[in-house]
Amino acid sequence: MGRRRSRRVAASRGVQLQAHGRHRRLPRDDRGLLQELPGAPPRILRGLQHRRSRCHCRRLQVRNLKELDLQENEIEDCSINWLSLFPESFTSLVTLNFSCLEGDVNIAVLERLVTRCRNLKTLKVNNSIPLDMLASLLRKAPQIVELGTGRFSADYHLNLFSKLEAAFAGCKSLRRLSGAWDAVPEYLPAFYCVCEGLTSLNLSYATVRGPELIKFISRCKNLQLLWVMDLIEDHGLAVVASSCNKLQELRVFPSSPFDAAEQVSLTERGLVVVSASCPMLESVLYFCRRMTNEALITIAKNRPNFTCFRLCIIEPHTPDYITHQPLDAGFSAIVESCKGLRRLSVSGLLTDRVFKSIGAHADRLEMLSIAFAGNSDLGLHYILSGCKSLKKLEIRDCPFGDKPLLANAAKLETMRSLWMSSCSLTLGACRQLARKMPRLSVEVMNDPRRACPLDSLTDESPVETLYVYRTIAGPRSDTPACVQIV
Repeated sequence: MGRRRSRRVAASRGVQLQAHGRHRRLPRDDRGLLQELPGAPPRILRGLQHRRSRCHCRRLQVRNLKELDLQENEIEDCSINWLSLFPESFTSLVTLNFSCLEGDVNIAVLERLVTRCRNLKTLKVNNSIPLDMLASLLRKAPQIVELGTGRFSADYHLNLFSKLEAAFAGCKSLRRLSGAWDAVPEYLPAFYCVCEGLTSLNLSYATVRGPELIKFISRCKNLQLLWVMDLIEDHGLAVVASSCNKLQELRVFPSSPFDAAEQVSLTERGLVVVSASCPMLESVLYFCRRMTNEALITIAKNRPNFTCFRLCIIEPHTPDYITHQPLDAGFSAIVESCKGLRRLSVSGLLTDRVFKSIGAHADRLEMLSIAFAGNSDLGLHYILSGCKSLKKLEIRDCPFGDKPLLANAAKLETMRSLWMSSCSLTLGACRQLARKMPRLSVEVMNDPRRACPLDSLTDESPVETLYVYRTIAGPRSDTPACVQIV
């Protein structure tokens, strides 16, 4: 559930929610997790990307390591004792984030590490840390600025609540809060004492709903960033609108994307009211099941300062639910009003008309995601022949084919990457593109169960996925079996 689940939703339903970082998986024998860094200058280790031969299961010489950030990395079978590899003299850590690890950690070792690192500002734990231990960690690190709580659930006991409340009360510098996975509503008031100081609140894993959630968020008067699930519903977003007028970024994720019968009252109205009341709002990611052109036009008028607008209507080809017309007019209003728009994701029932508008008006657009949209090749032609600042284009399940791709091949050299999946491309066009633009890397990906050498395929063979990107290093050598370089 939460962000990772939303990305799976995006992949399956065509709603493009990009996750651009590369995840690396460490083998089971790599218990050391960290490369030895003897006498190194201050380092940042963000996402472990070391090979098996370079991982050492021995005490780490990392006296200058400041940041260990394992956010959203996949690490298999991590030993419970990995934290003990830090020497007892190690004190330099500023960021410790192991929220992606699924196994237990040695709590006693973690406590000692947190106690020693007096400059620790960011602490994000995983789901193995119980609430009483979280309270203990906070007492030992009252200076933290950012906290990820992991699982925030336990049977309610007044004594435990009091410990949590007192621990949070001691964190006078806390500004960014995340986690609260599977939060028990009765424990949310323990956060109240830090609410006023929070500028960032990520509850995208918190399944709590109803008055407890709304009461909590209403106390966060200085929020600039808010990530929540759709369980907040329209009336909760109305409270956000009235309470959080400094809000700059809003993301609302689906709680049950595959269950259309789920009774969640989140509609276009919630986004309209937030756009009307939060003058600093400039970035939105919004999952919902219905939208209207009128709402999008209103949002565009309310917030012409948008730099990022990603609307993800969960069911493909969904029209304006009142007029049953395509959502062309609404998205056209967004790109015409928001002159500084740099990132856009479109969804719902859309024709080539909206791509003509995007190509003509989105002069500063750098990233565009399209799914289940358009009528013909004209849609892609409008995008590639316009959008003068475009750097990344991601397309899936659209009727775009060879002709606009080859006609606008020169545009691809000005971009960073193009991704097309389940469109109407042929291998012949990909071959022509590779010959015509030798400075581009052209890769095709087909179902590995049906993959065969490109030389054995005719030009008319369909291409499931095309990935084109600029490179000065030439073709890469680490492609998996399903990826073939043209």
